[in-house]
Amino acid sequence: MRKIITTSKAPAPIGPYNQAVLANGTLYTSGQIALHPSTGELVIDNITAETKQVMENMKAVLVAADMTFSDVVKTSIFIADMNDFAAINEVYGAYFNNDIAPARETVQVACLPKNVNVEISMIAIKS
Repeated sequence: MRKIITTSKAPAPIGPYNQAVLANGTLYTSGQIALHPSTGELVIDNITAETKQVMENMKAVLVAADMTFSDVVKTSIFIADMNDFAAINEVYGAYFNNDIAPARETVQVACLPKNVNVEISMIAIKS
């Protein structure tokens, strides 16, 4: 069974994709960037604020699927500058319990949508 997950509390897709797809109990999210869902403006004052907005967008998608960060089993973090890793990691880590933190990769990329500094996607399974 496949269900499309959408919420107005996270940025609307700007292309042929959905915020998330729930398939056989597993949630696959699209990458989130720091777009504020109500204004459509980027939150890029600094890397900490940017990462927090990304995580809040992701939280909204998880909630729309009746899940939490405790259900996340895998994340992918794409960053424009590896020098931002520590600051991103600090904000990201505040959303997870270290004892059950998900598997993850962090990759520096050449360019992200709208020239943002961080994009995060997740896979979650309802426990």
